[in-house]
Amino acid sequence: MNRKISQIGAGIVTAAVFLFAVFLITDFSFGSYFVCMFLPIGYIMMSAGFQYESDTEHRVAANVGMIFSAIYATLIFLVYFAQTTNVRLDDMNEQAMKILDFKRGGLIFSYDLLGYGIMALSTFFIGLTIKAKCKADKWLKYLMMIHGVFFISCFIMPMTGVFSIMSDGGTSIGGVAALVFWCIYFLPIGVLSFMHFKADG
Repeated sequence: MNRKISQIGAGIVTAAVFLFAVFLITDFSFGSYFVCMFLPIGYIMMSAGFQYESDTEHRVAANVGMIFSAIYATLIFLVYFAQTTNVRLDDMNEQAMKILDFKRGGLIFSYDLLGYGIMALSTFFIGLTIKAKCKADKWLKYLMMIHGVFFISCFIMPMTGVFSIMSDGGTSIGGVAALVFWCIYFLPIGVLSFMHFKADG
């Protein structure tokens, strides 16, 4: 049961990342926001599996990874539930939209980046706990640990004002490209995690 739940979680992660990329490319904002709320659910299920199978020597790293996954999920749910409810349905003034509308690059977008930065820390610590039993596990371990580097950019970039063009109602093709690149990077993590738990099951 433990590995089956984690395998399902990895499947949710894989499907959510794939759909997120599709919705980004097709400019279907509601779809991309909606699937992003399933990603943390799957990620927590997946992370719990790695935490469960960690040995005593790696237990602290596994627990840190799990805690960071919960923080990530909290931030992401707040960001995207706001986008699919109040931002989409309520008639808000311009100032409120600058703060709450994801596309405007304001406070809520900064929280989104912070959330994915925390997720990167989570993958790094979880990657430390993986005992590679095969080549696929080695790839998974290294992909998760290298993904931790994303924390630096996600944490620092909002402080630089680089997203100010979005707050003025602009659009960023580069931003979409960066998100699609992240999807391409993270998709194998979901697939390899699914294979990992299936092989152990």
